[in-house]
Parts: sequence; C-alpha cells; structure tokens
Amino acid sequence: MYAASSLLTAEVNRFARSLRKHATDPERLLWSRLRRRQLDGFRFRRQRAFGPYVCDFICLEAKLIVELDGSQHVEQMNYDARRDDFMRSYGYRIVRFWNGDVISQTDIVVETIFEALRRPDLDGRLDA
Repeated sequence: MYAASSLLTAEVNRFARSLRKHATDPERLLWSRLRRRQLDGFRFRRQRAFGPYVCDFICLEAKLIVELDGSQHVEQMNYDARRDDFMRSYGYRIVRFWNGDVISQTDIVVETIFEALRRPDLDGRLDA
C-alpha cells in the first residue's frame, strides 16, 4: 500500500496504540456508533496507522477515513491538508467533523458518515 521503513512503521503503530488507549470523549462516543459493523455492515477501525500518519477512523472496504478535529486543527490546517493529500493519493476520501458536532449532534454526524459510505462525492469538511 505505501512504503515506509520498518522503524517508522513500528513507531507509528505504537503511537496509534497509545491514541486508542487515551481516546477523547468525542472519539469514544463516535466509536460506540461505528464499531461492530453497526453502520450497515461496514467495518471501521480506529486509530489506524496509515503511512506516517494515524487515522481516527477508517473503513478499508469503502476507502473512507473519518477525522475528528478539535480546536488545534484551526492552527494546523496546512499539516492537515498535506496529510489528507497523502491519504487521497491512495484513493481514500476523508471526511472531517468538529469534536463539538460529534458531542452535540451525534446522530447527524453518524447519518452523514452513512451517506459518505455510499456517495463517493462526499469528501472534506462536513459540518453537522
């Protein structure tokens, strides 16, 4: 899928494992709605290594990545754009939601992810 040194891969995998152990409240809430194929049978993985990056949630079958953003992402938009470009170069789509939307409008966020699984035109920041 992507080339990376085994040292970098091991480090990214360790980081992903740490993120899984220390999930934020919005991540835990959304994971409770995505895990165990609850969304029409699609399997999601959380905090999954992808090259030198870690995805919040990824559905390999639909080639869809779901990212949750806190306030720090306002200041790191260039980093996020490079990261998204890297993932898109492998044919994945990225949908982004604000943490606050996940907490306050969980059902709408989940419905939007459900739509994105079926509609290849949904990509980018999707405000709930």
